[in-house]
Amino acid sequence: MAGSTLGKHFQITTWGESHGKGIGVVIDGCPAGIPLSEETIQAYLNRRKPGQTKYSTPRKENDIVTIQSGVFEGRTTGTPISLAIYNETQRSADYSEIAGYYRPGHADFTFDAKYGFRDYRGGGRSSGRETIGRVAAGAIAAALLKELGIEVFAFTKSIGPVRCAEDIFASITGNQPLCAAEGLKRALAARDASPLFMPDADLSLQAEDYLLATMKETDSAGGIIECIISGMPAGVGEPVFDKLDADLAKAIFSIGAVKGFEIGDGFQAAAAKGSENNDAFSGIRDGRAVKTSNHAGGILGGLSDGTDIVMRAAIKPTPSIYRSQQTIKRDGTPIDINIKGRHDPVIVPRAVVVVEAMAAITAADALLSNMSSRMDRIRVFYSK
Repeated sequence: MAGSTLGKHFQITTWGESHGKGIGVVIDGCPAGIPLSEETIQAYLNRRKPGQTKYSTPRKENDIVTIQSGVFEGRTTGTPISLAIYNETQRSADYSEIAGYYRPGHADFTFDAKYGFRDYRGGGRSSGRETIGRVAAGAIAAALLKELGIEVFAFTKSIGPVRCAEDIFASITGNQPLCAAEGLKRALAARDASPLFMPDADLSLQAEDYLLATMKETDSAGGIIECIISGMPAGVGEPVFDKLDADLAKAIFSIGAVKGFEIGDGFQAAAAKGSENNDAFSGIRDGRAVKTSNHAGGILGGLSDGTDIVMRAAIKPTPSIYRSQQTIKRDGTPIDINIKGRHDPVIVPRAVVVVEAMAAITAADALLSNMSSRMDRIRVFYSK
């Protein structure tokens, strides 16, 4: 199966199925010397672990990670890092009925069209459990970025019609830069206090009420995740096909539930005038642009400008719902179905860390790729 590998220099390959023996990832190209432990990775996996709130699937999995290779005495060795997370509570029988039909909103039909065969146990490789490997790799990418003073932070922007204000972090951090230790600490605390990872207590309660009403209707909800990369140096990315925003878009769009992506003002820029959309420059500080606004979302011409990179991902409603739906059998015969099994009424909260992980992986790969872009910097490196 092609398409399970991402990255050029910081490269990840995920493996495993939802109801197979386990899920995992191999990370190649990670520099030696980064402090790393299973506890560091586990902290990220715990944020997407199922069964923690009434708004997630009741499937209970500990999702315990084991480092198989690439780490010695608490530091990365520069060799491939292999991580494994074993499934513990597979209930494949819950899915035996769907072997003969295609679930609306799922990849059942398209997998059959491509391979003439599909793993119907929870969707196999197209299941959300595949993202475990991404999150584990993202924890390592985040550790690499932290060594360079770069932070990646994602949160629930909206669920259904309930949406955070655009200046939500101004009130949380007191207008401090997100990369400032105290500002980040406040933002993390506000986000993690919500079962929906929405950093506004009042809006989180409103979103919970909306979700409870949706669940009573045996339906599901979608939403938006916002992600910020803070501390990125200017000039990272490529100006043509491998633009930083293009690579971020590919990484985020590779998450199964994502149906929309935008950088900065995104689609709102289409309704703006040039005088409104342009970010005025007011100076340069430590090699980074100082701007009066950030409509561009921290990327110009496919290259980072040194300000916060701001992106958003639109997450569709969970396609597995308990109400009756119309579909077809493999032979094309129309039928009505009621999907069984254990499913999230909303994907957004557990996908927050997945978006964060994919952004971190992309940023780490772009930084390593950027090291060969200037001869003066190569000369400095090899003159020692």
